[in-house]
Amino acid sequence: MKVAILGAGVVGISSAWYLAQAGHEVTVIDRQPAVAQETSFANGGQISVSHAEPWAGPQVPGQLLSWFGREASPLLWRWRMDLDQWRWGLGFLAQCTARRARENTEALVRLGLYSRSLLQTLRREQSLDYDQLERGILRIYTNERELARIAAQAEVYASLGCERRVTTAAECVAIEPALRESSIPLTGGLFTPGDESGDACKFTLQLAQRCAVKGVTFRFGETVAALQAEANGIAGVRLGSGEVLRADVYVAALGSYTPLLLKPLGLRIPVYPAKGYSLSIPLEPGDHAPEVSLTDDEYKIVFSRLGNVLRAAGTAEFTGYDTALNEGRCAAVARRVRQLFPRLSQLDRAEPWTGLRPATPANVPLIGRSRYSNFYLNTGHGTLGWTLACGSGQLLADLLSGRETGVDPAPYRV
Repeated sequence: MKVAILGAGVVGISSAWYLAQAGHEVTVIDRQPAVAQETSFANGGQISVSHAEPWAGPQVPGQLLSWFGREASPLLWRWRMDLDQWRWGLGFLAQCTARRARENTEALVRLGLYSRSLLQTLRREQSLDYDQLERGILRIYTNERELARIAAQAEVYASLGCERRVTTAAECVAIEPALRESSIPLTGGLFTPGDESGDACKFTLQLAQRCAVKGVTFRFGETVAALQAEANGIAGVRLGSGEVLRADVYVAALGSYTPLLLKPLGLRIPVYPAKGYSLSIPLEPGDHAPEVSLTDDEYKIVFSRLGNVLRAAGTAEFTGYDTALNEGRCAAVARRVRQLFPRLSQLDRAEPWTGLRPATPANVPLIGRSRYSNFYLNTGHGTLGWTLACGSGQLLADLLSGRETGVDPAPYRV
């Protein structure tokens, strides 16, 4: 079949690869001049399967109250006259129960394990090199209660196939010696040796090249203006130029912008942009930067070594589709970096970035067919787009092709 994929981020390109592998004729459309130029451009770099827990949980309402009004808080909610924002917020609070958190965790981990296995196979078979490191992820804590809470989840993750080791502060330093320089006292950590890190943008660029070899067509610099709907399906995609592109099947992988495309069709999906920030810090010899990927639990910041760059990324700002850099929030990330790694000589030369992560209230993505028979979605991955990309692409390709899937598709149904 002829398949048109709308969006060329890591999720869209992964979808293109697995659809082409399944024998479909694929065209990818994106408004940018190349792949991975928006949300996939400078994210945190973690393949964090063993840390794939939803934002929403029983402890979160209390945390939100403690963060309220703090400009530099890990989660900043800017009140807007926006019904979609309010609807999303109420849906998020509804997910903050122990039962929902467990169900959502299971859905994320199952898809994450499947995705990581596919990524490793793809990397090996296609000789991909994207500054990947297979050294695990160390989550560090400064709060005893939070460490105890996360340690109590060990059985849940173990039952799903994830190895999680609770570590002392001394063991954290042994795993990542750069933490010895930290001015912040640690209470302990959680080490997941099976997790990885790597540059999502580099991965997407290389996979797009492999897609082109397999015959995938790319239409860059093309804005998707609207979908043309018929009684039971999509008849075409109207581009900004006025051209109508036609295919047998259409896939929306536009991240946070997917809901805007669907609204004129009367389709609503619970996806809202969560604005994240990152700093890409050039490294020099003697900087004593971390080699193991880290997550700072208190500030919700992740650190990944990507070649000669340290990527520090995190926080969530709910402010609609505003993509302007908030210098105050960038400065807050930089301050935390300086506290943890004071010997970084080039922090003042860090390159700031912001992107809109497409979040669902449950943090579980939407993958599958919409109410239109030839229109599919692959969106809503939140902070886990890089972690779940390959699994999401393969699941979509299997569903679209009518084949047996490698993971139960029910939790991700549109």
